[in-house]
Amino acid sequence: MGRTIAGILLAIAAWMVIALGAGAVMRQLWTAYAAAAATMAFTGPMLGARLALGALATGAAGAVAARVAPRSRWVAWSTGVALLVLFVPQHVTLWAVFPVWYHVLFLASLVPLCGLGGRLLHTVGDDDGQTTR
Repeated sequence: MGRTIAGILLAIAAWMVIALGAGAVMRQLWTAYAAAAATMAFTGPMLGARLALGALATGAAGAVAARVAPRSRWVAWSTGVALLVLFVPQHVTLWAVFPVWYHVLFLASLVPLCGLGGRLLHTVGDDDGQTTR
């Protein structure tokens, strides 16, 4: 149980580091994105890029959770639920700022992408090369 909780907490921290770091890189490399970020007036491609970064961070979070608590078959999925609980209030406050499709895609992808990230980690194999699931 302790490793499961640690896995979820570390996965959420990993999500934040990846998403914030990738967002900072995107603002440095994409000047139009940086300008739009100030007012959150993102174009369609910018919203797509945000969703892609979120998907990457979410899958990685699932992998981190599964790595920290490898015996817990639900830790990656539970991480997705925890992220959903954390992000729903934020998206409710931003509901009018972004199109509905953006909120739906982001929120609906959290649990399955976390689960997939955890599953991919186990499918690839352990350090000894054996597949765990």
